[in-house]
Amino acid sequence: MIVLGVVSLFNDLASEMVVPLIPLLLATVLAAGPAALGLIEGTADTVSNLLKLWSGRRSDLEGQRRKPFVVFGYALSNVARPLVAISGSWVTVLAIRVTDRVGKGLRSAPRDALLADAIQDGAAGRAYGFTRALDHAGAVLGALAAAAVVHFGTERLDVVIAASAIPGTLAVFLVGLGVRESAPRGLRSENLPPLRWSALRSPIRRYLVVLGLFALGRIPETFLLLRGHEIGLGVVELLLLWAALHAAKAALSEYAGRLADRHGRRPLIVGGWTVYAVAIGALAFAETREALWIGALVLGVYFGASEGAERALVRDLADATERGTAFGWYHMLIGLAAIPAGVTLGGVWTLYGVTPAFLVSAALAAVAAAGFWRFVRPCPSMG
Repeated sequence: MIVLGVVSLFNDLASEMVVPLIPLLLATVLAAGPAALGLIEGTADTVSNLLKLWSGRRSDLEGQRRKPFVVFGYALSNVARPLVAISGSWVTVLAIRVTDRVGKGLRSAPRDALLADAIQDGAAGRAYGFTRALDHAGAVLGALAAAAVVHFGTERLDVVIAASAIPGTLAVFLVGLGVRESAPRGLRSENLPPLRWSALRSPIRRYLVVLGLFALGRIPETFLLLRGHEIGLGVVELLLLWAALHAAKAALSEYAGRLADRHGRRPLIVGGWTVYAVAIGALAFAETREALWIGALVLGVYFGASEGAERALVRDLADATERGTAFGWYHMLIGLAAIPAGVTLGGVWTLYGVTPAFLVSAALAAVAAAGFWRFVRPCPSMG
């Protein structure tokens, strides 16, 4: 658990030296706006999350051999990501982001299943909260490193992006040399049910449907940076805003995971989604840097409260022999919702302004929270 958390820290350090600069690169260098950003992020996430179902399933069929998928996925992402530095158009950025997210697609479901295999019942919330906390801590360090380079060194975005190769390389070596998995269990493919939606248990299907509705209305986080740019925040302040968002996530993730183990997943998930609806609804009317900062910090509460509980609930509801597949469905459904969410909300922003776009997101989140409370029935782990 600790090694995977540290790998996530280094990988996110590298990633967050790049991702928060993409909206600025598009707006100031490549002359592209919200619609292009929404298409890039939505397409990249969708390709990634579609692949997660395949990689999760394959890791189950290989007798729970997860590590090869994890190592190759981290390697591919960290080779591709620094190439954003030499992009000449938003189409090139799209291609690189898709390649980066293919790596994420290969590793994410097997990594979550690898962690699920290693932890004891009753500790899943804490384990996923801990890894998410280190993941977000890496994001904080990445954004601060980028801000420091811009402030003290250069305002050339390509230099900052290229420097992300350093922590990315450390992540790849650490996952290759430091992560261990239990011996393969020799599970044969015919022992698993067919890969069909109907083969999933009814409780996890209901959960995933409601989760997909929530994801359908969730704005890409990079939209916050684009909004900050519109309000007038400079590059350094935008990077500090991004760091603060992830610091709020990191500060709450492990504690919220412990609460999810103690009091159940349900209060954390519903509460987190409700906080998201309130934060995005407030950000719809944010016109000052102070309002944007407050809204972003409150948004971090949603992530910290719900992320660990969401993943722990997947583990709770899935058979031990199908955890890779279950996490694949989890990530894939989020991905299927990502492209219409990014493109639609980006289009609404372009045509009608930021307020309607953010209010639509808030409304869908509120409906999803109510749907979870109504249709996802409590079990001992849920509260």
